[in-house]
Amino acid sequence: MDALVLSRIQFAANISFHILFPTINIALAWFLVYFRLRNNAARDAAEAQHWEEAYFLWTKVFALSFALGVVSGITMSFQFGTNWPGFMERAGNIAGPLLGYEVLTAFFLEATFLGIMLFGRGRVSDRVHLFASLMVAGGTTLSAFWILSLNSWMQTPTGYRIVDGVMHADSWLAIVFNPSFPYRLAHKLLASTITASFLIAGLSAWQFLRKANNGGSARALRTAITVAAIAVPLQIVAGDMHGLNTLEHQPAKIAAIEGIWHTEKSAPLTLFGLPNEKEGRTDYAITVPKLASLILAHDMDAELKGLDEFKDTHPPVAPVFWSFRVMVGMGVLMLVVAWWSALTLWRRRRSAGADQPLSMLQLRVLTAMTFSGWLATLAGWYVTEIGRQPFIVYGLLRTAQVVAEHPAGMVLTTLLAYLAVYAFLLVAYVLVLAYMSTHPAMPTPDTPLSPKAALPVGGPA
Repeated sequence: MDALVLSRIQFAANISFHILFPTINIALAWFLVYFRLRNNAARDAAEAQHWEEAYFLWTKVFALSFALGVVSGITMSFQFGTNWPGFMERAGNIAGPLLGYEVLTAFFLEATFLGIMLFGRGRVSDRVHLFASLMVAGGTTLSAFWILSLNSWMQTPTGYRIVDGVMHADSWLAIVFNPSFPYRLAHKLLASTITASFLIAGLSAWQFLRKANNGGSARALRTAITVAAIAVPLQIVAGDMHGLNTLEHQPAKIAAIEGIWHTEKSAPLTLFGLPNEKEGRTDYAITVPKLASLILAHDMDAELKGLDEFKDTHPPVAPVFWSFRVMVGMGVLMLVVAWWSALTLWRRRRSAGADQPLSMLQLRVLTAMTFSGWLATLAGWYVTEIGRQPFIVYGLLRTAQVVAEHPAGMVLTTLLAYLAVYAFLLVAYVLVLAYMSTHPAMPTPDTPLSPKAALPVGGPA
């Protein structure tokens, strides 16, 4: 493999590791705001205690995820200079300010109020602490806004002009709110909501299985399942709208996703098969007649462009084809599990109380799906990023034009080092989450508490 391929793999490894943690924290911050609101609104000390228990555990998860997200994000940003200097030389007038806005607004907002959110409970009033939690949650969402704006502009560039091969901004409004941005932002925010929901539900279920649950475990579990049951259907709707937008602006990506090799009307939907790019066909394909045209264009007789119309400007088919099916498959599985669990909670809302909200089988299934959101998110991200190839700025700038001319051996060495470090950190992160959930540390006598939460000392109830 040459330096181009190795650099692409290295950046993919960095961003794959990094994206795991913002995907959790964007929505988790809003869960924490909800836990805080419920604590403040509790009518008695016992109810306040349960919400305090939920908040106490999940702020620790948020802090750990935030730390790993910041560290991996800094490493990733370095690679724009070390591996992709041509990108900043050609598109830095647009990419640089958008990245700068993210730091100056979102990151600084989070950093300013994070300390109050983590350590201010009992030291400041409930209103101030809630405000700090709101600012952190707003900062995480604002961060997603700017990063998704840049990424969307790279997919559907508008508002620019090119002078001597360098891109300049003509309209920041057109750049920020480019054609695909609203759909990508909605898709990402919902993906974060679903990811955080299954993480909370999975770890809470693990607490029940290990007999380490407390009142906060039951309330966090119920909240997460309810949110997931609502968010997954919304994600399906957002995904359909995103697909229509992609068909309009990136038809080559859609052709790769669906394995459409030749332009045709009433195109069938390929459920599964083995893409054969060399022969220009999908081997052993299982298809449904006319369904691709119906889903993608909402018209059974619509004509869809095939890969043969794009020659050397379409993405590699197999990784896009399979990543999309992994994403959709995980989405369907999460929908089934979320609705199954939500239905059980609804039926048991009076009889079972908080002691046993779900069956043992459901608890095991939710535990197994703790990180299912990660898998769906990564699969969707690969569809987006690989589907843009061979361009780094779609239709304007090829990836091969901006890669640094490093020896392949040097890139391979750093790639292996990154993979080793990230594997270690990822395993450590999962083990720490498992430990924290089964050993839910409670506030000590020296820990300031919310006035309403008179928590006991020494462990879970």
